[in-house]
Amino acid sequence: MSYNDQNIFSKILSGDAECVKVLENDFILAFMDVMPQSPGHTLVIPKYKTKDFLELPPKYFPHILDATQKIARSIKKVYSPSGVMILQLNGAEAGQTVFHLHFHIIQRAEGLNYQFHSSKVSDPEVLKKEAQKIIDNF
Repeated sequence: MSYNDQNIFSKILSGDAECVKVLENDFILAFMDVMPQSPGHTLVIPKYKTKDFLELPPKYFPHILDATQKIARSIKKVYSPSGVMILQLNGAEAGQTVFHLHFHIIQRAEGLNYQFHSSKVSDPEVLKKEAQKIIDNF
């Protein structure tokens, strides 16, 4: 399968779709998942058109990993979860549904109902408030 420029993350990068940004630099964009598994669920994507981790040029590794760690630390401060899950899937058989490389950062705590993917789109205003909490704790 080749890279599809019509996937939602490609559209976000091109400005053809909106997102609630958490962090951005020349190499990555991090934003709130519109179907969060828990409050603060954030996605980190490279600004490089690749469908999975296996095709990412090495120069992007430090940037995507630094951003993921920074956001995970902030989520830990904001929500005080018992754990933080960092999830990255490669290919449909692994559960990937958007074929642009992305990392999920999801707080995990007893009592939160987790599913592999949420089926409910969150209110953008709620996402903006959650994003600001994370940003404020960098």
